[in-house]
Amino acid sequence: MRVASVPADHVYIRHLAPSGHDDGVVRLPDPPSEEPGRWWPPVMLDPEWVAAHSGDFDLMHIHFGFDARSPEDLQKLADALETAGRPLVFTVHDLRNPHHETTELHDAQLDVLVPAASELITLTPGAAREIEHRWGRKAHVLHHPHVFELDEVGRVRPGKDEFLVGVHCKSLRACMEPEPVIRAIVQTLPELPGAQLRVDAHTDIMTPGYDRYDDDLATYLRRAHADGLLDLQVHDYFTHDELRDYLRSLDLSVLPYRHGTHSGWAEGCHDLGTGVLAPDCGYYADQLDCFVYRWDEFGLDVHSVQSALRSAYDSRGNHPMMTSAERRLQRDRLADAHVKIYSAALGN
Repeated sequence: MRVASVPADHVYIRHLAPSGHDDGVVRLPDPPSEEPGRWWPPVMLDPEWVAAHSGDFDLMHIHFGFDARSPEDLQKLADALETAGRPLVFTVHDLRNPHHETTELHDAQLDVLVPAASELITLTPGAAREIEHRWGRKAHVLHHPHVFELDEVGRVRPGKDEFLVGVHCKSLRACMEPEPVIRAIVQTLPELPGAQLRVDAHTDIMTPGYDRYDDDLATYLRRAHADGLLDLQVHDYFTHDELRDYLRSLDLSVLPYRHGTHSGWAEGCHDLGTGVLAPDCGYYADQLDCFVYRWDEFGLDVHSVQSALRSAYDSRGNHPMMTSAERRLQRDRLADAHVKIYSAALGN
């Protein structure tokens, strides 16, 4: 089966292929985009591309990359696929877009893609229930595959005395509001002997003159660092190896998200044995075993952050970690499940 995968060059999609055999699925490489070396914006979402290349693929599978497409554009895409006789499979990763401040655009995009898809996939039972409630559609629930390579998964972690908590501000996606969470952690650390807080932030939010510069956050973090309350690390995006080593150094990674749905970051932590502290919004706690605090767009429950942090501290060294063999088996089962879903979409 030839799949126009949108995208193909993404760790989630790459790890849907079986680990050691050929499942007969060929995912087309991403056509060159406007930005050399990147898969976005995805060319395959252009109805003209579909019309010109319908003989090159049997079905389209959309994961990511439709953020910048209007609902009208997506409807034209759905119409082009129908005209070409090519079914659509859609994995609903996000029911709330982490890059959007408001829900209206993403909801309108989903209102096109979900009804248009022959088959739907999502990552958690909670998300599947919401999909059925909102659109009356059943979605296959398939777990997120491993994020790091199989030979990096499940390695024995080095022993240490300190308990290192990490908050990564990244480039402040719309779903992120790290300062209140960081303040709650800082207040709690004195109760936890050996506990330390490391805060990472990308250069663009810490440097005046950059589009994403956040003066309030930058000022607070630099002051807290100077006062010895936290260890601030400012840098550009991690490489793969840097991200792996960073997560392996942490005992607990805190997700400062006030909305969202699922998390590849948390899944990477699970690969490496790093604990996760996640908010109760979205379906993070439905996705994997993690510590949970209460926070949504209406406010942060500081006491829940502190209570969850104490629980994580008390259970340090016992966080869930997938073994390489478990991830390999899971990956092969995911590959088999996708073959069945593709065959159903094609009427086979």
